[in-house]
Amino acid sequence: MTDLNDGDILTRVSRYNLIRDGRMLYIDVHETRHGKLAAPFVAVPNLVNVIARQEYQGTGLSETEALDDCLKRIVSIPFEDIFPAQKKRSSSSETTGSK
Repeated sequence: MTDLNDGDILTRVSRYNLIRDGRMLYIDVHETRHGKLAAPFVAVPNLVNVIARQEYQGTGLSETEALDDCLKRIVSIPFEDIFPAQKKRSSSSETTGSK
C-alpha cells in the first residue's frame, strides 16, 4: 500500500449484529491491512458512533478468534455497561447563565 502514511492504519471490516433482550449492537471485526493494531484481528462492539471500552474488545490471529474473544468478554455484561458513560450536554441557559 504505497499511498498511505507511515502512521496510518487501514483495516478491512466485517460487521456482525448482536441482538439481546430486544436491543442490538454491532461488532465490527477489523483485519489489519496496513499499520499496527493490538492484534491482526480486533473485534469492537459499537453503536455506530460510540465504541466499547477497550476491556470489551476482542483480539485474535483470525476473525473467528477475535469475535469469540469479544463475545466471551461481553456475554454477561448489560449493553449499557459496555460503553463509556456519555457526558450530558449542557443547555444554553446553563452555558450562558441565563434563566
